[in-house]
Amino acid sequence: MSSSSALAELPQLDRRTLGDTTYEALSDLLAAGRLAPGDRLSLRRSAAVLGVSVMPVREAVSRLVAEGALEVSPNRAIRVPTMTRVEFRALAETRMAVEGIAAARAAEQRSEEHLAEIHRTEAAFRRTAERADPDSAMAVALNRDLHFAIYAACGLPPLREIIARLWLKAGPVINLDLRAHPERLLQGFALRRHAEALRAIEARDGAGAAAAIAADIGEAAEFIMSRGGLRDG
Repeated sequence: MSSSSALAELPQLDRRTLGDTTYEALSDLLAAGRLAPGDRLSLRRSAAVLGVSVMPVREAVSRLVAEGALEVSPNRAIRVPTMTRVEFRALAETRMAVEGIAAARAAEQRSEEHLAEIHRTEAAFRRTAERADPDSAMAVALNRDLHFAIYAACGLPPLREIIARLWLKAGPVINLDLRAHPERLLQGFALRRHAEALRAIEARDGAGAAAAIAADIGEAAEFIMSRGGLRDG
């Protein structure tokens, strides 16, 4: 057997690199709201926690800086960017449009398996948000899980990738707001909009699902901006 024939029988290797997996781990911290605007990120500490060398962490951080999810300060520290009111409003309006499209498609395309996962994540968020003293960090993560369970049903992977990048910027701001103002959960805005989205997706009502998700994003954005935690300028 020739060497060429032998090589042809080898299985394809996983194309994912340590840089890819590190990027996904850091992205999850941002999208799930486990980092807040202004938080610093140590390359060496991150590498130690992830069990990798500094090189894949540096590679992942470079990608996140290029996407605007992280920034390098004048003293070379890596940190989560802070956001102005204008920037945050633009982000919220973009999310309302893009995520509304995904929710509409999810209502029209979802399978029974997708619907079951949306039910599960909506119930998990509800249990946390309805507690007398809800865990804000867990609520942020469960809110993300519910939204992405909906978007997983839309059948458009490129659209989900766009949404994932938007959440890299949105997650830290949502987290900071709920840390400072946990009463927002008790007001029940998100619970009502999530329930509306679930009912619309069950009924295959694309317009209703889009409206519920857009309202969920818009109401949260208005609350955050009303609290004055964003920079002017």
